[in-house]
Amino acid sequence: MTVATTSAAPARPKALTAYRPFWAKRFGPAPFLPMSRQEMTALGWDSCDIIIVSGDAYVDHPSFGMAVIGRTLEAQGFRVGIIAQPDWHSAEPFAALGRPNLFFGVAAGNMDSMINHYTADRKIRSDDAYTPGGVAGKRPDRATLVYTQRCREAFKDVPVVIGGIEASLRRIAHYDYWSDKVRRSILVDSKADLLVYGNAERAIVEIAHRLAQKKPIDSITDVRGTAFLRKPDDPALAGWFEIDSTEVDTPGHVDALLSPYAEVDTTPGAACAEGAAEPAAEQPVRLVRRALEHQGARAITTPRDHTVIRIPAYEQVKSDPVLYAHASRVLHLETNPGNARALVQRHGDGHIARDLWVNPPPIPLSTPEMDHVFDLPYARAPHPSYADAQGSHDVATKIPAWEMIRFSVNIMRGCFGGCSFCSITEHEGRIIQSRSEDSVIREIEDMRDKVKGFTGVVSDLGGPTANMYRLGCKSPEIEAACRKPSCVYPGICPNLKTDHGPLIKMYRRARSLKGVKKILIGSGLRYDLAVQSPEYVKELVTHHVGGYLKIAPEHTENGPLSKMMKPGIGTYDRFKAMFEQANAEAGKQQFLIPYFIAAHPGTRDEDMMNLALWLKRNGFRADQVQTFYPSPMATATAMYHTGLNTLRGIHRDSRAEKVDIVKGDRRRRLHKAFLRYHDPANWPLLREALKDMGRADLIGNGKHQLVPTWQPREDSGYQSPRRSNSTPTKAAAPAAAPKKGRMLTQHTGLPPRETGARPAPRKPQRPGGPKR
Repeated sequence: MTVATTSAAPARPKALTAYRPFWAKRFGPAPFLPMSRQEMTALGWDSCDIIIVSGDAYVDHPSFGMAVIGRTLEAQGFRVGIIAQPDWHSAEPFAALGRPNLFFGVAAGNMDSMINHYTADRKIRSDDAYTPGGVAGKRPDRATLVYTQRCREAFKDVPVVIGGIEASLRRIAHYDYWSDKVRRSILVDSKADLLVYGNAERAIVEIAHRLAQKKPIDSITDVRGTAFLRKPDDPALAGWFEIDSTEVDTPGHVDALLSPYAEVDTTPGAACAEGAAEPAAEQPVRLVRRALEHQGARAITTPRDHTVIRIPAYEQVKSDPVLYAHASRVLHLETNPGNARALVQRHGDGHIARDLWVNPPPIPLSTPEMDHVFDLPYARAPHPSYADAQGSHDVATKIPAWEMIRFSVNIMRGCFGGCSFCSITEHEGRIIQSRSEDSVIREIEDMRDKVKGFTGVVSDLGGPTANMYRLGCKSPEIEAACRKPSCVYPGICPNLKTDHGPLIKMYRRARSLKGVKKILIGSGLRYDLAVQSPEYVKELVTHHVGGYLKIAPEHTENGPLSKMMKPGIGTYDRFKAMFEQANAEAGKQQFLIPYFIAAHPGTRDEDMMNLALWLKRNGFRADQVQTFYPSPMATATAMYHTGLNTLRGIHRDSRAEKVDIVKGDRRRRLHKAFLRYHDPANWPLLREALKDMGRADLIGNGKHQLVPTWQPREDSGYQSPRRSNSTPTKAAAPAAAPKKGRMLTQHTGLPPRETGARPAPRKPQRPGGPKR
C-alpha cells in the first residue's frame, strides 16, 4: 500500500543547556582534557566517564571535532579523557586511561582516514596535516574499524559509539573508491553499538545522559542523527509504517474496474449472498466514493515520525548499479530535518539478517546553542605533550592543520550549495547554523589575548562557506517542507534571504577591535551569492582580501557544471567585473584565483579542452590541480560508480540519463594535463589527444593555440609558483618587479617574484633535437 506522510515540522528538541548536569561537574573544567593517568590524578579523577579515541592529534580548539565533543560533554558534567592517535597494533594503549564508566567515543578524525592517506590517484600521501611534524602513518586505514576493535579488546563490555566524518559518510552501504566496490555500512563492519552522524553535539549529549541513567544502549533507538541495528522481527516495530522503495519502475497497486453493465441490486440492504433472488430489472451501477480521512487528502496518511522508508538492501546495491543509484537518491532526498523520514536497509540474509536503521538528521543548533558550544573554555592550543624541548609547537612538532586555523574563527556551519562532489551537506546539513556577533567578537578577543604568536592578523572569519552567515529561507514552513538539494541551483531560490548586512556589520565591528590589524577571508566564497550584494563585494575587496581571493567556479562548460550543480561561468564573469571595479575604487591591485576540477563525472574530453583554452585566454597557469575524488556518499560518487545521473529520476530504460565517467589512469591524466597545458611534461599527451579529437589546429605557436609545435625543454623557466612565491627563510636578493605580461598562478594569484634561488640545472637534450 502506498502511503503519504504528514509534513508537520518536528518539535523543537531539548536545548543543550537544559539538562541537569552530571554529578562530576563539581570537578570543574580541565585546562586540557586528560591524555594520561597522571593528568587524571592531577584533576582529582579516579576514572573517566567517557573516553574519546581519535586519529588526530589533540588540539583543544573548536575546529577539531574531538575538542568540541569533549568540551560539550564536559560542560554537561562528564569527565572526558582523550586517546589521540594511539598505536593500534595492540589493545594496551586503549586501556591507558582505564575503563570508561559510560562509553568509548571513536572517530577517525577531522578527515576520512582513506582520504587522509591517499591522493585522488590512490597514491600514498607523504604527510598528515593532523599529526605533529606532519608525519604520515600515525593512524591506520579505515581507522574507525580498527579503533573500535581495539576498544572491544580492551574492555569488551563497554559500549562503543562511533562518529566523525568517516562514520557519518559511511552510515549506509556505500561505494568505496579505494577498493572499487560497495561496502557495508560502517556500523555493520565495525560492530559498534551506535553511530552518530553530522554535527553530533545534540545526539551525544542525549546518549550520555541516558547511559548515565543506567539505560542500556540498545534501548536508544529514538535519537535523531543516529543509526543502529535491529532484528527484522523486533517487537519494538509495532506501530511503525513502512514505505517500500526497494525497486524502481514498479507500478503501484491498481484496483480492478467494475463493469458498468453488472446486474446488481442497488436497493439498500439487499443481500448479495449466493442464491439471492434475481433483480427485477436492470439498473445502472451506482459508484459510491469512500470518504478520505480529512478534507483535501489524496491518500491514506501516516505519522511521519513513525514512518520508515525501506531502501534496497546491501546485497542488492552491491551488484546492481541502478538500485545503488536509487538508494543514493532516496538518501539525499531525506536530508531535510524538517521532513526527513527514517531509512532502513537490510544487511545479511536468513538468521543473520539485520536492519540498519538511520534516524532523521539532527535538528540544527540554535544561535544560543552555537554560542554555548563555541564559548566553552578551549585552550586554543595543542596538548602540552606535543611541545618540543623549548615548550613550542612551532618547529619539529608543528601540527600543520593547527597552524592553518590557529588565528581563524568559525562563524557558522552548514551549506545550502549542494555541490554534488562535496560532502558538507551530507555531514553538516544545508540549514545554516550561525553564531551571534557577540560570540564571534568574544572569540577574536580571546585569541588576541591568549594565543601565542598573534600579530593582529585574523587569518579567516568564515566556515564551510565564507558568506552564508545568517542566510536561509524566508519562511520556516517552506524550509521545513522543502526537498530541493540546493538553494542556489539552477538559480537562487526566490525564498532564500541573500542579505549580507549582518556579515558586513560583523566585519566592521571585528576590524575595529583594539589589537586587530587586519581580517582576511580565507574560506571559500560563494560568488553567486556575493553578486547579490554589491556592498559586500566592496567591503570584502577594500578590507579583507590579502592580495588574492580564491573562488571555485570548478568548470566553464555547462555539461559538467550541471552534474556539479554549480552556476555557469557567466556568474563568475559578473563577480570578476564587480571585483575589479571595487579594486579600482580602492586603489588596489588584487587578483582572483579560480579553482577547477578535472575528471568530474559528466566531463567530456572536449569540455576539458575548452576549459584549457579559457585558462590560456585569461592568462592563468594552474599549479595545484584538483582531480575529482569520489568521497563516500557524495552524489557525484554515486554518478561515478553507476554511470547514472542521480540528480534525476532513476530508471532501467532509456529515461535514465547516462553520465560520461572519467575512469582509467590515461584519461584522468589527460584531464589533469588540460588544466596544466603549460607544463612541458604534458606536451606529448596533449598533442596526441588533440590529434585524436580532430583539433590539430590547436597545435602551434599562435596565441590562440593550446600547445606549441615542438615540445618545450623541461627547464624552460617554469617553476612551481608554490615555491617561487614562498617567503625565503634566509636573506635573499631584493625581489625584482614582475615583468609585464607575466602569467598569474592559481596558488597565489600574484606574479611570481624573484627569490634569489639558483635555477634548476639543465637536463641534457636528447639526441636528434626536440621530440615532435
